[in-house]
Amino acid sequence: MTSSNSSMMSIFLRTIVLLYSISRILSTFASSPDQSDILLEFKNEFKIHKSCEFLDPKTKSWANKSDYCNWQGVTCETKSDKVIGLELSCSCLHGRLKPNSSLFRLQHLRSLNLAYNSFLDSTIPAKFNKLMGLERLNLSESSFSGQIPTEIVQLTNLVSLDLSSYRPSNLSIEEPSFLRLLALNLRNLRELHMSYVNISSEIPKEFSNMSSLRWLTLENCNLLGIFPSNVFLIPNLHLINLNDNPKLRGQLPDFHVNKSLQRISIDMTSFSGIIPSSLGNLSHLSFLRLSYNNFIGEIPSSIGNLKQLICFDVFSNKLSGNFPSALLNLTQLRTLDLSYNQFSGSLPPNISQLSRLDSFSVGGNSFVGVIPASLFKISSLTRIDLDINQFSDLLGIENISLLPNLEYLFLDDNNYSVNVIPVDLNLFPPLKHLTGLSLSGIPLSTTNITSDFSSDFETLYLSGCKITEFPEFIRNIPNLHNLDLSNNKMKGTLSVASNGSLNLSSNAFQGPLFIPSSSIQFLFASKNNFTGELPSSICGSTSLYILDLSNNNFSGSIPWCFMTSLGDLKLHNNSLNGTLPDIFINATKLLSLDVSHNLLEGKLPASLINCSSLQVLNLESNKFKDTFPFQLSSLPNLQVLVLRSNNFYGKLHHSDGVWSGFPQLKIIDVSHNDFLGTLPSDYFLNWTGISSKTGDNSTEPDYIGAFLPHQYYASIVLMAKGVSMEMERILKTYTAVDLSGNQLHGQIPESIGLLKELLILNLSSNAFTGHIPSSLPNLTVLESLDLSQNKLSGEIPPELGKLSSLEWINVSHNELVGSVPQGTQFQRQNCSSYEGNPGLLVSSLKDVCGSRVEPTSQQSEQPESLQEEEEEEGECLSWMAAGIGFAPGVVFGITIGYIVTSYKIEWFIKIFGRTRTC
Repeated sequence: MTSSNSSMMSIFLRTIVLLYSISRILSTFASSPDQSDILLEFKNEFKIHKSCEFLDPKTKSWANKSDYCNWQGVTCETKSDKVIGLELSCSCLHGRLKPNSSLFRLQHLRSLNLAYNSFLDSTIPAKFNKLMGLERLNLSESSFSGQIPTEIVQLTNLVSLDLSSYRPSNLSIEEPSFLRLLALNLRNLRELHMSYVNISSEIPKEFSNMSSLRWLTLENCNLLGIFPSNVFLIPNLHLINLNDNPKLRGQLPDFHVNKSLQRISIDMTSFSGIIPSSLGNLSHLSFLRLSYNNFIGEIPSSIGNLKQLICFDVFSNKLSGNFPSALLNLTQLRTLDLSYNQFSGSLPPNISQLSRLDSFSVGGNSFVGVIPASLFKISSLTRIDLDINQFSDLLGIENISLLPNLEYLFLDDNNYSVNVIPVDLNLFPPLKHLTGLSLSGIPLSTTNITSDFSSDFETLYLSGCKITEFPEFIRNIPNLHNLDLSNNKMKGTLSVASNGSLNLSSNAFQGPLFIPSSSIQFLFASKNNFTGELPSSICGSTSLYILDLSNNNFSGSIPWCFMTSLGDLKLHNNSLNGTLPDIFINATKLLSLDVSHNLLEGKLPASLINCSSLQVLNLESNKFKDTFPFQLSSLPNLQVLVLRSNNFYGKLHHSDGVWSGFPQLKIIDVSHNDFLGTLPSDYFLNWTGISSKTGDNSTEPDYIGAFLPHQYYASIVLMAKGVSMEMERILKTYTAVDLSGNQLHGQIPESIGLLKELLILNLSSNAFTGHIPSSLPNLTVLESLDLSQNKLSGEIPPELGKLSSLEWINVSHNELVGSVPQGTQFQRQNCSSYEGNPGLLVSSLKDVCGSRVEPTSQQSEQPESLQEEEEEEGECLSWMAAGIGFAPGVVFGITIGYIVTSYKIEWFIKIFGRTRTC
């Protein structure tokens, strides 16, 4: 090649290199402004929220002439300067994320974090699938709502997806296949956070194959069905959180040897079965929370292998056995909660081996013996809960001063010896961090308190402590929020400050009552001797939720003020007069209203129809004079209506004869009024609350008008099985119809047979005629039937003898004829249940009354003294029979329910809060 040619070639090559370099430079200049323009467009789509103006939002540093790769929150690829990361969490962005947002033009993004902003209920745009390079996507706590788009699962490079919230959100998954597609497509996913997303479906078995998964949080997602237990066995799983999914069922698997799994949290689900012994294979497990489930059996001894365990929480299960001694090996343990199970035996005397304990809770079990003195030597303790057990003594309580960090101490409701020396309350004020103290049931010495409680002290429970004088030191506690002095013998007038919960019930306080604070929420002052008018300061209590002033001597009228926050108003058994004021126009939270046993009169207030949440209305034993309150039939939740012993009058049906509304009514008592007329044949046609079974199949008792966070219940008194029965708690399964003591006549409607869930029927002391309805045997769960004191004729339907549930029957003083049914239940009744029916055949009564049958015109009269003796015996037997019949029926259920729920689980959670240290 000649030199000229060589020179030409050299120039050509240099030109090519120069052109290539220029093109690279131009390409860089061309791309750079494009990226910055996109970012600035994205910034301008939103405003900075006013509440964040005092902060320094990340996008504040974004400006036209600066290098966007140095902007706060922006990460660029080193070689190309492409934006690959946006970290804009907590950036105060305020506005809607639009479907065509410039964000989706940043197609090289690998990491995007928009958490803790305010996108004003925007839906998550489907165009996120344009960002196919995304590995991390965090949209948590940013006010998104609506359906999560299925397109999200097309982001197959994702290793972390966070759509969660820490409070109820409006995000949901409505596509049934979403979770299955997520498990199949996102094979590299390590972290999945979807807490508080409304999933409302089962977790598919494909989740067990997500081998890369390390973190899984699905708290409060309304999960359903059975959780696939193999998910717990994913080899690299570090954490699983399924809390607050009460409809989610499942069991713990048999665990293999595993050094990855560190946290298991399945509080408030419906997991059940035993705690497997193989749990001891999880050598690095540090947090185990299984509270509010249905686990049974004993805690396996292998739990002692979990040397890294910091939190062990099995609150509210059905676990049994002695205190698990293997727990004493867990020297790293900070939180131990065995509360509300079925543990028994004594606590170990060497409990102080758990020298790092912060919280020790064993309340609601059957532990016995002495509370070990060594417990009060664990100086790190901040919470001790020993309430509701059978402990007999408090040896070592004087060492409580050795716990300088103690915040909560619950020692109440045990079986302390009657000879136990009264505890000196002076032990507790020196504990300067003490916030809550419950000593109910412990004899106390409250005199000469030499020092004050700390300014942080909020809760003091001294119920049933044999206190005779009001403890003056209480007036010096500045921030007292919850005070319980009930069931003592205190008397005198009262003035005390409390801005949360105040319980003064069952004492002998007298004089006027002063509302202690306008911010008080719960005031219990029943069973005292308070007098005078109801305090007008009630009207200033804007937060008052429960007001119980029953069983006192209040007089005067009910104040005219609108208490919109009230959930329960209980004023029964006082001497209140005047009318029930028209104050319920905004009472939409009211669940229970009880003004029974007063002197109230006039008509019912029209504003009662606004009480849309009302479940219980009890107006018994007043002087109300009004027609039947058909206007209340529109109340969707009314389950108990008691008008007993007033002056209500008129008919019990509309002019067209139709009974409408009251869709949930389960108990109606209109007895001893002046109702009259006949009942149409289809009168009971639409009584859906009694004619069909409602509620779930839970074995736990469920109550009407219950305020479970406070273990507080609506109560009523009803006639059942011939006796007056006080129901301190009203089971939702309890049903009753009492129309007795009125002026009703004509035939008993055949539609009565539609009330298939009816337990108690009382139509006595009216003027019903005709036959006993042939449909009555359809009431297969009926327990009590009272048709006495009417003008019924014909025979007793023999099919009634087949009702095995029918425990108490009274058809006396009618015009019945023929034989008494031969069913076992009929033969067990006292003969007084059939007297006053001369036409009933004597032979059929022989097995009931033996040789002592009621005299008829064909029989000679007995001596008067003998008749009186038999009447007394009959009356006694009647009460005995009622009591015997009563026991296996409803009262048994109520009693068991009372025992089951007498543990104050939710009360303490609401008032004190459970310490969530794990």
